[in-house]
Amino acid sequence: MTTFPGTARVEMVMGRPVSVDIRTALPARELTPLLDDAFAWLRWVDDTFSPVKEDSQIGRLNRGQTIKQIPELIEVLHRCDELNRLTDGWFEARINGVTDPSGYIKGWALERLSRALVNAGAGDHRINAGGDIRLRGSAAPGKRWRIGIRDPRTDLVRKVVLAHDLGIATSGGAPIVNPRTGEEQRGLGSVTVIGPDLGMADAYATAIYAMGPVLARRFATRLAESGPYQTMFILRDGQDVSTPGFAQYSGSQAQLAG
Repeated sequence: MTTFPGTARVEMVMGRPVSVDIRTALPARELTPLLDDAFAWLRWVDDTFSPVKEDSQIGRLNRGQTIKQIPELIEVLHRCDELNRLTDGWFEARINGVTDPSGYIKGWALERLSRALVNAGAGDHRINAGGDIRLRGSAAPGKRWRIGIRDPRTDLVRKVVLAHDLGIATSGGAPIVNPRTGEEQRGLGSVTVIGPDLGMADAYATAIYAMGPVLARRFATRLAESGPYQTMFILRDGQDVSTPGFAQYSGSQAQLAG
């Protein structure tokens, strides 16, 4: 099989392994600095937005200290407010007076990185940070990327997503709090949202999981009817269901009723 040249690297960032896999045919003298810059960006995001780092801008904000007027910080906080409105309050970056944009920031950071790689000429790539994946271009000449969606309880692949250009965000592997009760939500196995912007998909997956099974399925249906974001659920009983548009990326599967 014909394969692309390119290179890949994995580093620990944001407390998890992050991989950047570039398949575009670029010389090594260009690929190495690209990967250096990619991980430098992700470390900057972690240093700026981590709620647990005292010197981060989010950490300073939560302690009532002066923060820098960084454009990216303003953008993220405004987008979190917008997502709160779009999800009827189920995406909440401020709970009990503490700001934590974690449900959006990882997807946002990978989306920004993906666009930067395209602008640098590396249009064929996959970026993977836990449950958040950004795909661009091709895995090999004429071949779409193949991504397995795993059951969080068994780690078995339940569906395979095939795409050239897609953001994929999965929630359920880490605890998610219901913002209306302050308690951990346990009603679903996992929620996967796919769409054109990974930051938005990440936030929608977080919010939908927080809703619990009944509200989540209603919201996912409305979301799919109004735009490009599609949702797949792995339920606690082991079933998987999805909104109709999900099938174009993964073949036949059970669908949500409208």
